[in-house]
Amino acid sequence: MRKLWILLFILCCNIVFSQKMMQGQVLDYDSGVPIAFAKISYNNKTILSNWEGKFSIEIQDNKQPILFSYPGYFDKTYYQTLGQKTILIKMIANQKKKSQEIFTETKVDAIIKKVIDTKFSNQPEKAFSAFEYKNYEHLLVTANPDSISSKIDTIEKRTFFGKKQVKLDSSNYKFKKFVEKQHLYQTEKVNLIQHNNKGTKETVIASRMAGFKKPLYEYLGLNLVSYSLYDTKLDILGVSIHNPISYYGRKLYVFKIIDTVKVNGRNAYQIYFQPKKQSSNRLHGLLYIDYENNAICKAYFRIYGIATINALYTFNYLKAQKIWFAEKRKITVVKGTNSEDLNILGNIVKFNSGLEGLNANASDHSYLKLESSPFDIKINQLVVFKNPKIIIEVPKTSMSKPDSYWSTFQKDSIDIRKIPTYTSLDSLSEAEKIEHKIILGRKIYNGYFPVNYVDLDLKTIVKYNNHEGFRLGFGGVTNDKLSDNYKISGYVAYGFKDEKLKYGINPSYLLSKETNTWINASYSDDVKEIGQIQFITESKRFKIYDPRPINISTFYNNKVFSAFIESNYLTKTNAYFGISRSAITPLFDYTFVANNKVYSNFNVTAIQFALQWNPFSAYMQTPSGRLEIEKKYPKISFQFTKSIPNVIGNDFDFSKIDLRIFHDIPYLSGQNTSFILEGGMALGTLPLTHLYSIAPNNLNKDSMLKRITFAGKNSFETMYFNEFFSSKYITLQARHTFNKVKLGYKINPLFSVVTRMALGTMTKSEQHVGFEYKTLEKGFIESGVEANQIFKGFGITLFYRYGPSGLPKFEDNLSLKISYVLDLGF
Repeated sequence: MRKLWILLFILCCNIVFSQKMMQGQVLDYDSGVPIAFAKISYNNKTILSNWEGKFSIEIQDNKQPILFSYPGYFDKTYYQTLGQKTILIKMIANQKKKSQEIFTETKVDAIIKKVIDTKFSNQPEKAFSAFEYKNYEHLLVTANPDSISSKIDTIEKRTFFGKKQVKLDSSNYKFKKFVEKQHLYQTEKVNLIQHNNKGTKETVIASRMAGFKKPLYEYLGLNLVSYSLYDTKLDILGVSIHNPISYYGRKLYVFKIIDTVKVNGRNAYQIYFQPKKQSSNRLHGLLYIDYENNAICKAYFRIYGIATINALYTFNYLKAQKIWFAEKRKITVVKGTNSEDLNILGNIVKFNSGLEGLNANASDHSYLKLESSPFDIKINQLVVFKNPKIIIEVPKTSMSKPDSYWSTFQKDSIDIRKIPTYTSLDSLSEAEKIEHKIILGRKIYNGYFPVNYVDLDLKTIVKYNNHEGFRLGFGGVTNDKLSDNYKISGYVAYGFKDEKLKYGINPSYLLSKETNTWINASYSDDVKEIGQIQFITESKRFKIYDPRPINISTFYNNKVFSAFIESNYLTKTNAYFGISRSAITPLFDYTFVANNKVYSNFNVTAIQFALQWNPFSAYMQTPSGRLEIEKKYPKISFQFTKSIPNVIGNDFDFSKIDLRIFHDIPYLSGQNTSFILEGGMALGTLPLTHLYSIAPNNLNKDSMLKRITFAGKNSFETMYFNEFFSSKYITLQARHTFNKVKLGYKINPLFSVVTRMALGTMTKSEQHVGFEYKTLEKGFIESGVEANQIFKGFGITLFYRYGPSGLPKFEDNLSLKISYVLDLGF
């Protein structure tokens, strides 16, 4: 009997050691994106990897190869290593075949077409006349302590000169200890979602953010992934991509039926989708399609790129309405292929603020998790709300809910780190004044530094140009500590070269806080660049310096009094209307001949209407005013100026129309493409000071090295100052910016390729005497490369001028400049 047991034991051991399960995953060699449903052949059996490229296979003989194959890739043969439990297979693309599109099978193509054709009857926003529900949303930034090593390592670093330095790295240890006690960050909100024939509206009922007495309103408008899965485009981390369930998206993706399953007791197709070309898009997923009504009843989305995003949508079937309605939305975001840290919430909050020495390796373990759950759902009942163009309302009462209110939503009793996160981050915020730093950062970003009741204007402190030389000044504006209803701004400056004092004052009164409507009066005595194109409604961000005026010598003195109104009364717009009277004296050799008179100075009385329109942006109404929470493009600026004849000594009768369209296209890869289309038309009698010089930025010197100066943001870098003037013009600028490139020690340039074109004409050129210039009837073209932020914000740009306005000497067409980008870290 004993011998029999020994025999059975030996037999079992042979079976155990001769057969074992091995886990693995199949990835694209270049991108690291999993290859879904790759064919895996072994020992005359064939299996498929799942939609994440993962598989498990029973190994019986180490000597037999495992064959991996997938359309568009070279076959890969793999021999198992003795004792190996997991494998990672990286397949290399066959470029000749990978560029070919993979087409969807006829059966699944017909199913997807039905989903698209019937989406109006399945999408709640289209199928119901009205609905509303409340939604609890919990956002968490955290890490799994078990995934972090507590080992203290030694690391080698090299200095700029290549010398080795060995240091102890305890960042992972500190990070692990921190996240064992609490999360990195968290915030909660309860909102009311309402929909009727006017649109969809969100009203925040309650909100709280760890470390902040008042919520950051930008978070309350945060939408990582679209709510609806039927829209033509899906928003993923602020980037719009084509929805696979759309007529155009159907052409971009390949679909495959995986299985038939049950969801909430109803039969559904399980369909996998991926881009027809792996390199064209990084959105992959699983769709569960109801047999009967062709509706989406469950969905998984995954995006691979600078961040890896996982999104799970679940739905409940409403039998009475025969509609699948949202049940839960779960989203996780982790660091992807980018080598930089992942900025979360637009870098509003620095989650490692309490962890000195935390490096990028430790932050690689961090992830963002968002869950939202609807409740109190009401269908086809009367829903009324005001101003549907404001998509989010934040009442003041939403910011003062007691802790007892939130206890009803704390369903996860296992999460012992939740309460310590609030208490710890609240004290951390108080100790480090994080809230104050964010408010300060916002003001500095706009060019102001708060000092008690006044915000000092940083833009007035120091400037330089060829006319004034160094210009030192002091300016500021009263803030809300003094009053919410009025403010007074002003400045005083002195030019050391022209030895003249300049000044200005602007009192303002708030007519409406909700629409941010201000009535203003101003007076200034200052100098201004001739031919300058300014759109008065466009926001002016803080610059340490403005590079263009540094080398400009042609200014005019402008004594101007104006009264004007600024308002956001019209949703998605910033409007301006004013009247002004200017006394103008050119400060260069120039005479204007018009109306049978010779003018060496002149007066202009005019009205001006300006409008900044952002038609696709989303806006939020908060207790402190209106915010643009989703910056969408294009952005359109329009301006109309008309002189008033025979009023307060006005000398000329003219009209000016100016238009600018700015469009920006971001990509999931982190790159972006932008376009600026701009034009202006001046009709009537205008002096050269009020015409168009189209932002030149090049010195008229005989050597390229002598022309090196600072580059502008949207200037024509090869166009000489005062070279061209126009009464009518049009320009087009196109720019594509790539991801940062790591070249060496703290050298990470951001490359852009740029092309600019201009076309213009000048009427009545004989009126302008004593000043030589050229016109743009033949057009102007320049192209170049920018390598910005190479080191400490500094970079270089190189542009070349060509086409009909190209110069005979090759070197004269080149422009080499220094660029500088200020990063305040906000």
